Amino acid sequence: MTDRKYFMMFQAAALGLVLASAAHAVQLQDLVRIKGAESNKLVGMGLVVGLSGTGDGGKFMPAMRPLAAMMNRLMDPNVVASELKDVKNVALVSVTVKLPASGVREGDHVDVQVASLGPAKSLEGGRLFMTPLLPPVPNDQSPVFGFAEGNLRVADPNKPTMATVQDGAVLTRDVHARYLDEVGRLTLVLNSANATWPMANTIATLVNDLMAPEAPPIARAIDQKNIVVQLPRTELSNPAAFISQVLEIHLDPSLVRSEARVVINQRTGTIVMTGDVELSPVAISHPGLTITTIIPPPQPSAENPAMEQNEFVGIDPNRRGGARLGDLLAAFNQLKVPAQDRIEIIKQIHKAGDLHAQLIVED
Repeated sequence: MTDRKYFMMFQAAALGLVLASAAHAVQLQDLVRIKGAESNKLVGMGLVVGLSGTGDGGKFMPAMRPLAAMMNRLMDPNVVASELKDVKNVALVSVTVKLPASGVREGDHVDVQVASLGPAKSLEGGRLFMTPLLPPVPNDQSPVFGFAEGNLRVADPNKPTMATVQDGAVLTRDVHARYLDEVGRLTLVLNSANATWPMANTIATLVNDLMAPEAPPIARAIDQKNIVVQLPRTELSNPAAFISQVLEIHLDPSLVRSEARVVINQRTGTIVMTGDVELSPVAISHPGLTITTIIPPPQPSAENPAMEQNEFVGIDPNRRGGARLGDLLAAFNQLKVPAQDRIEIIKQIHKAGDLHAQLIVED
């Protein structure tokens, strides 16, 4: 076999290793977002019409006054709110449009969220009358960015005063995401679950490694969540390629350690945790928690074992080696501890300072 064939085989093998490594790596864009590329919102207040007697009612003047004003503009300039006392098919609503982080262009359509502001019983079957969309903190000079209208869909029967209009907003202005600041800096914002000093420093190092060895560093971690990258001057006129190169940096999964955390949903009894949640040595006693241990006598007999009952469970109380929350949950499974008792025990361990993780309790 010729040297060239050996070289080609070596290249193919090396490429296979690189591709296999990349397949299991984590891309930087999965861990960060770019500051300035956040989603924005537009808001408005409007009227839902066409309800089957489930509206605000004619005595609710905040809905009747804008209805009278609308009728004055469109048909009868003499209508007053007091004449609408029998109206039950109209409801005053808030209108919210969440714009995608990538921005929008004139003519784009976006979903609309609608919520009743008055005593309406249900928005089912209603239609949002054309409503102008403004910035969240508008003023007299605020431009209209779009209009929302359309048939409402109530997704949750238990919340009939909240609804959506699919593609109900049409934009009349462009809204651009701003990725770079005035001096050409890009800020990478780590996801909260991954925001640690080691991770921020690792990312800054990997970004600096994109440059030539003799080049000055362009990235630095300013805290555990933000990494500022100064784009090279040669990239400022067309930054897309360089930003893509930064976001496609691959990280070894072993380096991607999120902050230890435990998330508890008290309503459902769900406990979600990261694998690195640790406990200090701890002994637990809880009402209804009883551990039964069989102690064999010097000459054990299956018919006559000695029994000992304890009302506590020890998690590494003497070895001083520490334990993981998973060990405790495994013990709970063996002891068939109810979900709400597990939650109370974990909360008390955290209160005592022996749960080494962020505890998030959701109602």
